Amino acid sequence: MQNLPEGRLEYGMQLPVQSQSTLYAEAWEADAGPGDLVEIARAADVSGFAYLASCDHVAVPRRLAAAMSTVWYDPVATLAFLAGVTEHVRLLSHVAVVGLRHPLATAKQYATLDHLSGGRLILGVGAGHVQEEFEALGVDFERRGAVLDECIDALRAALGPDEYPSHHGKLYDFEGLGQLPRPAQEHVPVWVGGSSPAAVRRAAVRGDGWLPQGDPRERLPEQIARLGRLREEAGVTRPLTVGAITEPLYVGRPSWAVGRRTVSGSAEEIAESLRAYAAMGVHQIQVRFRSRSRAELTDQIAAFGSGVGPLLG
Repeated sequence: MQNLPEGRLEYGMQLPVQSQSTLYAEAWEADAGPGDLVEIARAADVSGFAYLASCDHVAVPRRLAAAMSTVWYDPVATLAFLAGVTEHVRLLSHVAVVGLRHPLATAKQYATLDHLSGGRLILGVGAGHVQEEFEALGVDFERRGAVLDECIDALRAALGPDEYPSHHGKLYDFEGLGQLPRPAQEHVPVWVGGSSPAAVRRAAVRGDGWLPQGDPRERLPEQIARLGRLREEAGVTRPLTVGAITEPLYVGRPSWAVGRRTVSGSAEEIAESLRAYAAMGVHQIQVRFRSRSRAELTDQIAAFGSGVGPLLG
């Protein structure tokens, strides 16, 4: 039920620096910039990471800025920048709020990214949650779920192999409009983000993958079972990559306070904890490491790739 290589639990990471919500940003990220992103991306690329992810917010209202911050790099620009300094790691939008833009505009950006990166794009999409953002861009916030549903259908057409894609829906209607370059991939994977009942249904019926949002590991078996039921009811047979976001990690014995939820210890101890995700039916995990500097983070990435990664088969 997956579209990443079979036989092992894959691991990827959301990039630091490019989004700095107080929920997860480390203190050192406030002064970090493009050079730090390059070094982190290169470390992940050589350490066997399946993907690097970048978030999407156009603008953050003052009422949310204290918690979310206003640091949100554009995902297309960020992933294209990092495509040029990496070779293997895939490039994931986690998640693009595609309903904020016309599907043809989104397709142009992400098809070009896939073309330039040699076919490394994974398009992660979500409905969005910031009402003021929708209002400023003239998009109906209350109908964002329905908008996303049609956007996925339209993007499948617009990111397909046809130079002149066509889509005829309630919100978007296009044909006879050519877009080159086409994506390098014959099929661009679309992973759907979110853990609400509507998001899980959307992932089951329309997605190539599911990106949960904040589900603790004890809730995942129920969600995964629901994915399976919904797919069976809808007659969907294409592969589905099931994801999970792990607890914070620290490879080794930390000498500082990494937080009570952080999983730390030897490579085998961490791998044993993470293999439980595979036993639930998870195919890929998104990891985040506690760190006090870029150097400590790249050391953690390297230690995970060399020590923990080989034990996740």
